[in-house]
Amino acid sequence: MPNYTYQAINEQGAIINGDIEAESADKAAVILAERGYIPSKVKEKSTGFSSEQLLRISQKISHVKISDLIIFTKQFRALFKAGVPIIRAFQVLEAQTQDRTLKKAISSMSQSIKQGSTLTAALEKNGTIFSPLYCSMINAGEMSGSVPEALERLIYIIEHEAKIKSDVKSALLYPIIVTIALVIAFFVLLIFVVPKFVAMFSRVGLDLPLPTRIALTLYGFLSSYWYLLIGGVIALIVGLKIYLKTEQGQYIRDTIVLRLPILGPLFVKAAMSRFASIFGILQSSGVPVMTAMKVLSGVIGNKAISGEFDRVRDQMKEGRGIAVPLSSAKYFPPMVVDMVAIGEETGNIEEMLKQVTIHYDDEVGYAVKQLSDLIGPVLVVGLAAVVLFFALAIFLPMWDLTKLAH
Repeated sequence: MPNYTYQAINEQGAIINGDIEAESADKAAVILAERGYIPSKVKEKSTGFSSEQLLRISQKISHVKISDLIIFTKQFRALFKAGVPIIRAFQVLEAQTQDRTLKKAISSMSQSIKQGSTLTAALEKNGTIFSPLYCSMINAGEMSGSVPEALERLIYIIEHEAKIKSDVKSALLYPIIVTIALVIAFFVLLIFVVPKFVAMFSRVGLDLPLPTRIALTLYGFLSSYWYLLIGGVIALIVGLKIYLKTEQGQYIRDTIVLRLPILGPLFVKAAMSRFASIFGILQSSGVPVMTAMKVLSGVIGNKAISGEFDRVRDQMKEGRGIAVPLSSAKYFPPMVVDMVAIGEETGNIEEMLKQVTIHYDDEVGYAVKQLSDLIGPVLVVGLAAVVLFFALAIFLPMWDLTKLAH
């Protein structure tokens, strides 16, 4: 979407300047008018890099840690609630913040607000740090005059998200490390240990058993075509990285993840917890339903489920409510659909979504524990298989060699 620079008169009669993204100059003027400004000049930006664009590029290289974002939001809420003027609050936050990227973003937001920008617009200019969800919540808070409450809810969402991600990562970290160690051990034994024993067995003239022949064949392939193997692995990794940056690649990856045994249900439950907690808070914050669904599509963290949100939103435009479109969408369990339907009927959808969040938080915790309990035996079986293979490859010929000696 093109970028436009504008000059406008705000509600206080002051002349302000800034940047805005829109499909055309006319659309940019309409957006400015909706914000309460009177546009006097709207012009498409030049293709050269501005300081704003350079800041965005640096943010893409260096992302802000979730812990720093939580601390920033908590401090901002405390200052805002204490009645500290927003410019002064940003000066305090900039001085206290250690993260360079976040410090630059705070400085940028402070300058934008000095020029007459709204807090939401200032946040949107730093979209690599502040998600659409963050900006939508603040926008709802600005419109309703309840920014501290919006920040309070944001803190809950960010901490909730961080906890779920941490639980899932903790469950997957151990098996990943053990799997990498097994692969390394396999190649070390295959390349450095097996050939020495095979050379000794060949000098004696033994008929090598099947496991030893398999190990020898693998060693021969690695020693002859190692460059092809390394090149193929590098090409595969690079190709996958490039493909997974595309919409189609991300959609296929996320679809496959959701279909995996054990892991798939875990990610679905985590997504349902995220959906219920964020949707409930957006509803209680006064964010329109259609806007909330669009925000959810962007922050749910899974392209396959995001696609379902887009289809649900299209059906909602036809006036079919929320529960009916959800019932025809993939990945949404009957419990979620039924609770949303009850909430729609009773006019208490926020409370129903809160109960869904509590339920799926417990489900995620149970699924993570179940995954951890299952991983141990699976890894033991894998380790036993590797040890057994090399034991047979080495000790079967040695057994034959001892028989020849007798």
